[in-house]
Amino acid sequence: MRKINVIYWSGTGNTEMMANAIAEGVKEAGNEVNVIQVGDATLEDAKDCDVLVLGCSSMGDEVLEEGEMEPYMESIDGQIGGKKVALFGSYGWGDGRWMREWQERVEDDGAILVEDGLIINETPDDEGLTQCREFGKAL
Repeated sequence: MRKINVIYWSGTGNTEMMANAIAEGVKEAGNEVNVIQVGDATLEDAKDCDVLVLGCSSMGDEVLEEGEMEPYMESIDGQIGGKKVALFGSYGWGDGRWMREWQERVEDDGAILVEDGLIINETPDDEGLTQCREFGKAL
């Protein structure tokens, strides 16, 4: 059984819905999961797991949320080398550039991406939530 920590930021609830659906998939696959809002997350939460799953919606000009998620990412930069990581988030505009840049950032930090970043436009519908559960199972 793997221990998987899902750490996320959500402004409108869309990314939170994704986080909870991913956690359902993780549980269905027989793994342990902790879902943590990024404001409550510590460096140990990033390190003390088999797979780290990070979620954040696209903000502004397709960037990570700057009040909580970006500072958290800065706190774990240099600390996740060799760690298995998966990324997800929702967006309302653009083409997913923030996710591509985020993936590149964690890979440059030495992390191992276990899945391509999962992005869903706006509020996840039933199909989107199914995608999230499948994403969680695959971890």
